[in-house]
Amino acid sequence: MNEFSRMVDNLIKARKALPNEIAVLAVRFSKDRFREQAWLDKTKTPWVSRKQRREGGRRKSQTLLVNTGRLKRSIRKVKVSQKEVVIGTDVPYAEIHNNGGKITKIANVRSFTKKAHTRKAHSRTRNGNTESVSAQSVQSHTVQGHRRKMNLTIPQRQFIGSSATLAKDIENLIVDRFEKAMRP
Repeated sequence: MNEFSRMVDNLIKARKALPNEIAVLAVRFSKDRFREQAWLDKTKTPWVSRKQRREGGRRKSQTLLVNTGRLKRSIRKVKVSQKEVVIGTDVPYAEIHNNGGKITKIANVRSFTKKAHTRKAHSRTRNGNTESVSAQSVQSHTVQGHRRKMNLTIPQRQFIGSSATLAKDIENLIVDRFEKAMRP
């Protein structure tokens, strides 16, 4: 009888600890999406790549959805109880990146001062005509506040959501914890 009561105590402890362990597993799964640059459901679906390489050489990360790391760091346990586990983020742009979509807005741009710099020589296309632009020295100047139309399509790069692989990992975790609790 003593062994049976110890086993029951272990099962109760395992059941109490499971929601937190599941939340940690789900957060780790979501952060792994950033490392792998792909969503993983039944199969791995790579994220749509960036159209142009980021400027800034080695200083700028070429990893998708990572500039400062704020989005990735913000993924955390939102609610953990015996009945449900919720992970999420409080970053305002997380939803549009996770689900994809179209942004059509008018943005207000504040007045700012542009520092003096030298422009590199390059070529550009305007109205179907390609023209070359020589290197120039640009003086410091103030850009007045203005409004800018935004018309962007953001591709879906899912990092949080329902996944068959995550569900299987959670199931394996639960089975493993209860088997360990049942061992003599």
